[in-house]
Amino acid sequence: MRLNKILSIFLLAMLVFSCNKDDDAGVEIIPPRDRGEQAIEDDQALIAYLSTHFYNYEEFASPAEDFDYLVRFDTIAGDNSDKTPIIDSEDLITKTVNYEGVDQQLYVLKVSEGDGPSPKYTDSVFVGYEGVTLKDVTFDSNTQTPIWFNLSGYQAYNQNGTVGLTGTVIKGFSEGLEEFNAGTGFEVLPDNTIKWNNDFGVGAIFMPSGLGYFSATRTNIPAYSPIIFSVSLYRVNEADHDRDGIPSYLEDINGDGDVFDDDTDGDGLSNHSDSDDDGDGTLTRDEIEINADGTINFIDSNSDGIPDYLDPDVFKG
Repeated sequence: MRLNKILSIFLLAMLVFSCNKDDDAGVEIIPPRDRGEQAIEDDQALIAYLSTHFYNYEEFASPAEDFDYLVRFDTIAGDNSDKTPIIDSEDLITKTVNYEGVDQQLYVLKVSEGDGPSPKYTDSVFVGYEGVTLKDVTFDSNTQTPIWFNLSGYQAYNQNGTVGLTGTVIKGFSEGLEEFNAGTGFEVLPDNTIKWNNDFGVGAIFMPSGLGYFSATRTNIPAYSPIIFSVSLYRVNEADHDRDGIPSYLEDINGDGDVFDDDTDGDGLSNHSDSDDDGDGTLTRDEIEINADGTINFIDSNSDGIPDYLDPDVFKG
């Protein structure tokens, strides 16, 4: 990939904070199935897949000079009868994710964890990926041209004054990528192409439909389909969606892992999407101090235990 293309994608991402994997609403089945019952059915299907398929672990163990470090799957049968199933791999972890009130099992194959930073649930990530169904049908692929994604998304007012959600990804994709680390950098080759340091996170995410598209359909993805993403995590950017000087993950005031239920001034915009968190007319950026090393001083002018940027009783005239 050429450097100028990388930089163009990066700059675009900083403006819109990610391509949205949910832009295509698809067709949704109404009424939807019970999420708890579907989670059990999907988990059985995922376990069956993990038990009957293997990944190209031998290529990763002894990579050829031109190996592309992409995770690929095949069925254990015939000449491959002696392969180790994914479910028995020491690289596979199980993560329980509670979403929409239902505990669901996410399976993450960590072929290479990565040596760089790990993304927080609000960060932006630069990822190469391929999506397939359990029937090995590819529905999306950007392995050669990585894309910036925003793991949490953010809110903004629409033209009609309502609040809309922008730049989010499906829950399983976000939760899975949090288990990897990015690479430590790249080298610009004489032909102006990019060669990434071979220490980025590589693996796959196996998710139930409840952490994917659930009752909605997508091209080549029927409703209620568990899906798989092979991923390569190259870069992580700490997000500050409203650009108020406070990283978005620090605007989860109640610490419950959901930045959308923190709205101090009750204006419909979550704090991580609101440049004036307490609605007092003074921008949040003007009610904090950012030190030279990037740390933040949360000023409490009236010593009432509430920092100024969250206290509507303290503002600059």
